Amino acid sequence: MKIVLTGAQGFLGWHTRLRLAALTEHEVIPVTRENWTELPHLIAEADSLIHLAGVNRAATDDEVENGNVDLGTDVARAISAASRPLRVVMSGTIQVERDNAYGRGKRKAQRAIAAATTTTGGTFVDVCLPNLFGEHSLPRYNSFVATFVEATIDGYTPEINDNSVELLHAQDAAQVLIDALDSDRDRLRPTGVQTGVADVWRLIQEFHHSYYPIGEIPDLSSKFRVDLFNSYRASLFPQRYPINLVPHSDSRGSFVETVRCRGGEGQSSFSTTVPGVTRGEHYHLKKIERFAVIQGDARISLRKMFHNDVLNFDVSGDRPVAIDMPVGWVHNITNTGQGVLLTQFWSHELFRPGAPDTFAEPVHPAAEEFSQ
Repeated sequence: MKIVLTGAQGFLGWHTRLRLAALTEHEVIPVTRENWTELPHLIAEADSLIHLAGVNRAATDDEVENGNVDLGTDVARAISAASRPLRVVMSGTIQVERDNAYGRGKRKAQRAIAAATTTTGGTFVDVCLPNLFGEHSLPRYNSFVATFVEATIDGYTPEINDNSVELLHAQDAAQVLIDALDSDRDRLRPTGVQTGVADVWRLIQEFHHSYYPIGEIPDLSSKFRVDLFNSYRASLFPQRYPINLVPHSDSRGSFVETVRCRGGEGQSSFSTTVPGVTRGEHYHLKKIERFAVIQGDARISLRKMFHNDVLNFDVSGDRPVAIDMPVGWVHNITNTGQGVLLTQFWSHELFRPGAPDTFAEPVHPAAEEFSQ
């Protein structure tokens, strides 16, 4: 189906678009601030709408409340103008049950969109989300987790309380939004992990002391730890990469430790690549994957999904380094030398043919793919 996705450049929007690209054949029409005025035309030609655009923070409470109401009003008018049944999914929030500016604004927007949808014979699904976290969230805007990560990396201690909090990873939220496209219910409420704010701070500190700067992988024995670690390491990329690996040399040669892991699964492999050949050209939704060139010369290239810019790391077995691929970034490795390239790969989980978490995509796509 053809799906209009509002807020496509936002935190949850990027994760939802990423998951739709990886796991479905749907055509996604991204709506951002730049093409917001085209919303009526885009909705008129769509089968479904996932509405994620919103205002989380602003200078005043009125700006937060009215900003969300205005966005909801625009969407409702576009649905009414289409004058035909549509499947509409909206990212709601547990804040609608509380008397604050964000909750009031989202509640009013939800009512307007639901009324317009049902009046035209469509189906409206409210996805009520708890606190979200994940890769590429913004500090002091999307999530306190992002604020904690920034503080940890920059070396300061933010205000920390000992409140209990329910946390849901953005990829899990995205999956519920996608599931809502086929749901026969009018409201979905996914459940996150119940933890403490101070516990989250302690985990991020644990990750940082283990991982930076030597690249030691922390204990990844639970899904929550993997999700939180992926969120942390996304904020290190690319400024704090590659990870320098230390050779221990003597008259016999050199020994280089490429991976240290404190817990969880893990799988190592290696490849040989002849000159001029490229491997990879894919991305992952959750997998932690490390590249370490052991012999030869190579270029490791990465591109964040739905963006143009390509990052290149020129690496050599003579100066061993490791690069851990961030979630949602397409990556490859090319033999740029004259001899055979030997590369070691490590993943935090065992390879499962039925669920490889590997999705084909070129690092250098055709220019027209970025016309949206």
